[in-house]
Amino acid sequence: MMKLRDEIEPDFEIAEKRYPEVLKLILEYTEHCDEHGDEDSVEYKKLEDKLHFMTGKEMSRFNLWEWWEGDGAEHLSFDISLPDPQMLTDITKDELSEIIRRMNTFEIPDPDDESFKGIFYNYICFGSDYFTDFLKLNFKGYDIKLFQAHKDKDGNYYEYSQEEITDALWKGGLKHSIVKK
Repeated sequence: MMKLRDEIEPDFEIAEKRYPEVLKLILEYTEHCDEHGDEDSVEYKKLEDKLHFMTGKEMSRFNLWEWWEGDGAEHLSFDISLPDPQMLTDITKDELSEIIRRMNTFEIPDPDDESFKGIFYNYICFGSDYFTDFLKLNFKGYDIKLFQAHKDKDGNYYEYSQEEITDALWKGGLKHSIVKK
């Protein structure tokens, strides 16, 4: 596994600091709703405001009310705690290829790693939108279809390889490039 630059890697350190409080707030809100309801969404708005203040993220993209229909409170709390990917102007093709590899390869770097990063590493590659959002933010050629199965004219299914996805995104270009004088 290739190490990516800090600007590309998910910031597990910040996520780990925020996570306990985010999880606590979400579970407290759920408990409040179970006991008292929140028909007017006053408590929901308070939760959104607290989480926005903590993370700087727009909370409308998260389902704070019915998290149990998604991946659970733990994954929701992790997604909220994790800083969003950054827009970069100097991504290399090797870095792009490594991101694609991580998204398409089921590997556990250290199955005995019970650290915060160890617990959430697979989720960041396969469940979280972190790398998908990174690609959307930075590459003009991003299309979800690059990561989906397709049917050929004979009815056989196939998926694009890591190299094919990397080439397609690379040829589509970076959304933001440095203009050198």
